[in-house]
This record gives sequence, structure tokens and C-alpha cells, in this order.
Amino acid sequence: DLESNSTAIKLSSLFRNFFAKRTKELKPAVQSAPGWKLFGKVPPRENLPKDSKIIQQEYEARTGRMYKPPPPSARRKNIEFEPLSTTALILEDRPANLPAKSVEEALRHRQEYDEMVAEAKKREIKEAHKRKKIMRERFKQEENIASAMVIWVNEILPNWEGMRATRRVRELWWQGLPPSVRGKVWSLAVGNELNITPELYEIFLSRAKERWKSFSETSSENDIEGASVADREASLELIKLDISRTFPSLYIFQKGGPYHDLLHSVLGAYTCYRPDVGYVQGMSFIAAVLILNLEEADAFIAFANLLNKPCQLAFFRVDHSMMLKYFAAFEVFFEENLPKLFLHFKSYSLTPDIYLIDWIFTLYSKSLPLDLACRVWDVFCRDGEEFLFRTGLGILRLYEDILLQMDFIHIAQFLTKLPEDITSEKLFSCIAAIQMQNSNKKWAQVFASLMKDNKEGDKNHSPALKS
Repeated sequence: DLESNSTAIKLSSLFRNFFAKRTKELKPAVQSAPGWKLFGKVPPRENLPKDSKIIQQEYEARTGRMYKPPPPSARRKNIEFEPLSTTALILEDRPANLPAKSVEEALRHRQEYDEMVAEAKKREIKEAHKRKKIMRERFKQEENIASAMVIWVNEILPNWEGMRATRRVRELWWQGLPPSVRGKVWSLAVGNELNITPELYEIFLSRAKERWKSFSETSSENDIEGASVADREASLELIKLDISRTFPSLYIFQKGGPYHDLLHSVLGAYTCYRPDVGYVQGMSFIAAVLILNLEEADAFIAFANLLNKPCQLAFFRVDHSMMLKYFAAFEVFFEENLPKLFLHFKSYSLTPDIYLIDWIFTLYSKSLPLDLACRVWDVFCRDGEEFLFRTGLGILRLYEDILLQMDFIHIAQFLTKLPEDITSEKLFSCIAAIQMQNSNKKWAQVFASLMKDNKEGDKNHSPALKS
């Protein structure tokens, strides 16, 4: 028994010593293992990564051979230049572990590469010509604007009443007004039949500010609507909601922008000046365009007089019977100028109110690029309401081929959001091709006959308006 116990003690001591040595041997390896981490503590590494030069020196010391990198020319014997993109990789020789290219394959790759380079050069030359053309057109346009500005400032504006209706001025007007005189010409063309003065604007602006104050102090809008002041003045609160949606890409009418308060003031003053009309969605776009071209009081005067025109008053007061007559007159000239598209729209029962209401409410300032919308405004101030509907027909003519391929839903979507790349040259070319004459009757005569005939207005009804 003593011998067996002694043997067991020796064996256990031997095992303990053996595993203790193994633990000591393994411990540095575990500590030096890369990435070992415990509770955020990283042990120091004993073997740091070696630099590539050191590895190369050690290799040379062990083997006794010097490493010589191949010269740059050795890799591309047949290439006269370094490839600047992956296009030239087709000329590269294959790696040493792959079969070499045959002569035919190398020649084919060279031909393909030359074709790619030639095509790239063609594209580059074409784009360069396009850029030059755009620059030439821009310089030409700037020169035309500069020369036109001199004529407007020195000749036309000083003799406005005598020259405004002359053929020369009308042709110059059609080409677009210089931005520097645009606001002045708009004011003169729109006129001031309402005899509004800057002082009157200040009075209604003060009233609007009082209303805004009462809105902020009153918890319920219904309390204000029930007051003795006309209900329409309560639309002051609606202005705040709509201003943020006015030309959002410009960032100048949004809260904190340079024209936010100015737009708010003009719209607020108008709702107090015309409580019977109040604020209607779409007005903010018209006021914003005027503010960009006129001083504050002048913008208000032009805004109030513009909205007092028969067409704008009918739409902003939502006079259904008058709106139906305008749509009926539009369809007369639609059928006259674009009979094929007219029948296509009729086959889907697609009525003018679906797309015209938004165009007329904002005078195209929301539907068209701003610079193009301003040019539409130029001729609208010259020709009156007729040009608004002529512009609508011009848009339909411009996209006639596309619209003929669409169904009801896609037509409505397309006309609600027109392409952004529409240009003034193409649009005005299509507008010029529209003839506003039907059976020797012009727009005013056609509209007057519809005003006399109430049955005609009922016949060309629009489902959207009935609702």
C-alpha cells in the first residue's frame, strides 16, 4: 500500500509539472495573438508586423539572391503609353501563369481599343461643340437683352401710351422683356384701375397685422370666423401654410428666407382689402413672381389689379358658371387647332378643368420653369387673358405626340407635372403656331357669344366642377 501511494504521488507530481510547463509555453502565444482583447484591455504585442523592406532584406540574407523588380517597359512592350483608365487594360499582356495572347487576338484587342478611343474622342468633340453652341446662344441672348433694354428705357417707356400698341413694340415684347424693365412694364400694362396707393396698402397691412396678432392670442380659429369681420379674413392663417410651398427650390420665400415676410405682408394685406375673395391657394405664386420684379407696394398694387381682371376674379371666386364658359371657349380653339388630340381627350372624357385650373390659378408660375413663366407673363400682360389659354394650347401642341400615346391617368399626371426641360424657344414656337380664330371669330367674340348662350355653358360641363 505504501508503495502504491508513493507511485500515485510521483505520477500526480509529474502531471502537474508537465501541464505547468505547457501553460507557460502557451501563455506568450495567447498574449501575442493579434486581436486578443478582454474587457477593453489589449495586451502588448511582442511580434510587431515587419516592414516590407525588412522582409525583403531577410529574404536576401537567407537566400543570398538580390531581388530585382522588372523594369516598367518590360510589362508593356507594345504599348506606347500608360493606360489612364480600364479601357487600355485590353492591351495588357496576360499574367505569366496564363496562356499568352495569339497575334490575331492581340491585333483584335488593338483594333477594339482604337475604336473605343475614337468613339470617346467623338463624344468629347460633340460635347465641346454643344458647350460652345450654348455659350454662343447665351452671349447672343445677353447682347439682345442689353440692346433691348436700351430701346425700352430710352424710347418706349418715356413714350408708353403712344408706342405700346405699335407693331415694333409688340414684336419686341414677344421676344421677352429685359429683367431690368420687366416689373415696370408689367405695372404699366396691368394698370391701376382700382386706384390703390402705397398709403392704402399700409392701411390694409396694419389691419392684417392686427388680425395676425388676434390669431396668435386666440386659441380657436372659429372665434375669429364668428366675429363681425367677414369670414374670408380668417384665411390669413391659411397663408402661413401656403407660403412654405411657394417656389420651395428657391428657399427665399420659406420661413427665415429674405422674402418670406414680404410675401406674407402682400397676401395678408390683400385678404383684408378683398375679404369677399380672401386667400385662395395659388395666389402665393402670383404674388411671389411680382415681388421678385417689383417693390413691395408696387407689387401689391399690381397683384390687386391683376386679380381684379374678369378671368382671375372668376377663378379665384370659384364662379362655376364663368369658369365653364372659359373652358368651353378653350375647347372651341382646342378642336380648331389640335383636332386629333381633342378627339383623343374626348374619348377619355378628359375635360379642361383637370389641367387648366392649376395653370390659370398660378398663371403658369408653378407649372413652368420660373424664367419661362416670366416670359409667358410678359405676353399675358400684352394680350390679356386670351394668351393664358393660347399658352395652354401651345403646351398641348408641344407634347401632342406623347399625349396621343397615353391614357386618362397618364395624361392627367403628365399635364399636372410638366417636364422640367421645357425650353422657351420650343414652347413659344408652338404657341405662335396656335391660331386664336374660329370661323372668323377671335377669342373675345367666341367668349362673348358663349356668355349670351347659357345652354352652351351647360353643354360643355366639367364633372370636377359639378362636385
